Amino acid sequence: MLEKSAREFLELLASKEPVPGGGSACAYVGALGMALGCMVGNLTVGKKKYVHVEEDIKALLEKGYAIISDLTELVQKDIEAFYPLSRAYGLPGNTDEEKKYKEEKLQTALEGASLVPLDIARLCTRAIDLQAEFCEKGTRIAISDVGVGVAFCEAALKGAKLNVLINTKIMKNLALKEKIESELKQIEDEYIKKAQVIFAKVENMITGGGN
Repeated sequence: MLEKSAREFLELLASKEPVPGGGSACAYVGALGMALGCMVGNLTVGKKKYVHVEEDIKALLEKGYAIISDLTELVQKDIEAFYPLSRAYGLPGNTDEEKKYKEEKLQTALEGASLVPLDIARLCTRAIDLQAEFCEKGTRIAISDVGVGVAFCEAALKGAKLNVLINTKIMKNLALKEKIESELKQIEDEYIKKAQVIFAKVENMITGGGN
């Protein structure tokens, strides 16, 4: 999907086609956020002022690029997971046999359609952790991009949460539903706050004279 131009992706996203949808958009936004953190890292490497953290930054960059790659793959995986669900919603349900078949297909598709956005949320937590380190060690001339990046990662995490919950709310595998929603709650409780703390810190650096 991301082999298409940004314009084509946006046109498809805005269309009435079932895919790409919110999950793919979240994965892409998360990747953009991580890319901004990496940009700050790359602007830091090679600068005399930051030589004492250069090896740390290089390690962060390696992790950051891996997250970008994984989130990029999830743009496509969300499409592959949601498409069967959209097909299941469209199945006829006039007879008992049709209703049973539709429900079976729906429940099977719900699992994948819930787990992919959960993976997106998990990757966003790792991205937010890296943004915290870029905030501490990255060059101050581009520190605003860490703030933008962590805001993107927070937005992607929140969006992924909604994409999980809209599917788990009708999931009949209650053990899996509980497991997914419990992990999601833990992620939300810890990482939304953490992202907001990083954003506030960057804002203070810009407006409050931090250096």
